[in-house]
Amino acid sequence: MIDKSEWTTADFEELSWHDCHVYGFSLAEREHGTAELVFDIDFIVEWLCRDDGTCEFRVAPATLTFHSAHVLRFELDYGTPTAGMTPFSLAGIERDEVRYPTGDVTFNWRLPINWPSGLITFESPGFTQALRRAPIVSGTQALGADQRRIGQ
Repeated sequence: MIDKSEWTTADFEELSWHDCHVYGFSLAEREHGTAELVFDIDFIVEWLCRDDGTCEFRVAPATLTFHSAHVLRFELDYGTPTAGMTPFSLAGIERDEVRYPTGDVTFNWRLPINWPSGLITFESPGFTQALRRAPIVSGTQALGADQRRIGQ
């Protein structure tokens, strides 16, 4: 992956959110019943896997914002697993293009959650993602609270 600190919808095919942890989300109301859908994530910039099968990860806290989001559905089941409350982990992010008769284009977004089970779906024309600090090489796919702070 190219070293960057910001990405947009045009970069979608280059990106992977597999096993990225989500610490929170918010909605910022916009016009026509839409919202900026903002996720606080640990973005895995690069998987550093060795021949013996072990891996380290270049991870950075990031803000992932979907613009003009609407038709949001959020399913998350912390009740069924026997584990405690932790940030949830994405299996990835998928999209399908939608073309309206007016010529407008948007996407149906699908964010399957691999821990605990769940799914987030919505429509949005696109996203921006920005790292909030330089990536850190970590033995895990998620950063500790002290590593997520800027200036550490």
